[in-house]
Amino acid sequence: MHDIVDTAVAAGSFKTLVAAVTAAGLVDTLKGDGPFTVFAPSDDAFAKLPAGAVDDLVMPKNKEKLTEILTHHVISGKVMAADVAGKMMHPASVSGETLDIDGANGVTVSGASVTSADIECTNGVIHVIDTVIMPKG
Repeated sequence: MHDIVDTAVAAGSFKTLVAAVTAAGLVDTLKGDGPFTVFAPSDDAFAKLPAGAVDDLVMPKNKEKLTEILTHHVISGKVMAADVAGKMMHPASVSGETLDIDGANGVTVSGASVTSADIECTNGVIHVIDTVIMPKG
């Protein structure tokens, strides 16, 4: 079993996320002790953003905004799918904003659907989502 970053790299479907995490300087954080729950947008989720949006976000001048977006996809602690089944939860993301997790019919996170859940890592868990969650602030 690998940490969150190495698991994402090995999966092969998070190339954009891994590049963004690297650009934001969050690799060491997500290789840290945790535990973390990461709602990881797939490459297809990033592809839904407007043309040029990802290229713009990974530029050094936008590091702060990129960091805010990425940390909005992470909560402290390890939350498995079974923990939210049939429930509504509103945990604070690492960015400080609240996420709306709805486990009533499948699992959605602030409007993004979880397409693959409970990918266990040494320092937490990854849930794959189909949409990049933008902070409200």
